[in-house]
Amino acid sequence: MNAPALASPLLLLICDDEAPALARLRDLLADIAPELPHVIVAEADNGLRALAAIEGLRVDVALVDIRMPKMDGIELAAHLSRLEHPPAVIFVTAYDAYAVQAFELNAVDYLVKPVRALRLLEALRKVHRHPLPSALLEQLPPGARSHLSCHERGRLLLIAVADIVYFRADLKYVTARTGEREFLLDESLTHLEQEFGAQFIRLHRGVLAAREAIAGFEKSGTGDDAETQWQAILRDVPERLPVSRRQWPLLKSYARRLSS
Repeated sequence: MNAPALASPLLLLICDDEAPALARLRDLLADIAPELPHVIVAEADNGLRALAAIEGLRVDVALVDIRMPKMDGIELAAHLSRLEHPPAVIFVTAYDAYAVQAFELNAVDYLVKPVRALRLLEALRKVHRHPLPSALLEQLPPGARSHLSCHERGRLLLIAVADIVYFRADLKYVTARTGEREFLLDESLTHLEQEFGAQFIRLHRGVLAAREAIAGFEKSGTGDDAETQWQAILRDVPERLPVSRRQWPLLKSYARRLSS
């Protein structure tokens, strides 16, 4: 006996960088439409395009490939989880059985390529309207994000990490500064340092600067203040960032390596 139809069709995002895989998902979804009515509201071939494609749209479930260029499925899932109405996420993966076990958790499902119609139907029923919880994201395979996200005027904005000149902590928020503007992030400076330590260096207890953005150092003219005795000169922005006395030996050594 068929399961009862949903009151309204599921709104789906499908995302895969391989055109044949997207076509197969469309075909499989068409096959199971009598069992589970749905509408594909957006398609994309990487995470960046997926987020742009669903801007302003409601999505119930995202079928997401894991390995994609520019932004992979795991990073996409992290950004989706921060939406005002986060969709459920089903990972579509070609990983081996050992890697797949990492995704076998109650609140998220996975499909192993080649995907089968009955398995797709089961997964869609299982995760219907269950968002991907933030606790789960912490268990997924590690890797530094290529983009950070922030909410601004009801929109989810993406900031390329490569464009960020510095992070500055201010109360419960962290400001990310690019060459053009500032963004408020709901992130901790400690977590950002752990994730992006290869790209950013700590100047001060509340400041991380992009290594590539540091043009040099100068005395601040406030030698009586141990926390601001030196300042970092940055490319692309006019600000001078404070350097703590504690961090200065490390930064002086870093500056010498750059000039050698």
